[in-house]
Amino acid sequence: QVQLVESGGGLVQAGGSLRLSCVASGGTRSNIAMGWFRQAPGKEREFVAAITWNGGTTSYLSSVKGRFTIAKDNDKNTVSLQMNSLKPEDTAVYYCAASRSPYVSGYSAGYGSWGQGTQVTVSS
Repeated sequence: QVQLVESGGGLVQAGGSLRLSCVASGGTRSNIAMGWFRQAPGKEREFVAAITWNGGTTSYLSSVKGRFTIAKDNDKNTVSLQMNSLKPEDTAVYYCAASRSPYVSGYSAGYGSWGQGTQVTVSS
């Protein structure tokens, strides 16, 4: 079982930036895709971004495309999410997830390990 620990959340004003990081340990495999999901109060968890094991393919939620960038470092077993031009609607708990396969997926069922989440709050 892969353990995932996120960091980097916080409070930021609209238009600002945050960088989330996720460190994987314990039974890690470099040939798996990684993803970020988020869950706002009263809403279902939604897909934000994913990246293949080699970083060659990425996928984004349409509303974050052009603002968020996902990156993966297999040597350090980390995945990051650079979030720019943040909006109040980006406020949520953000979760890092390890896929069951090397391929990107927007479905949470495709991910077998999850972090504890990190809060991102964007004030208007």
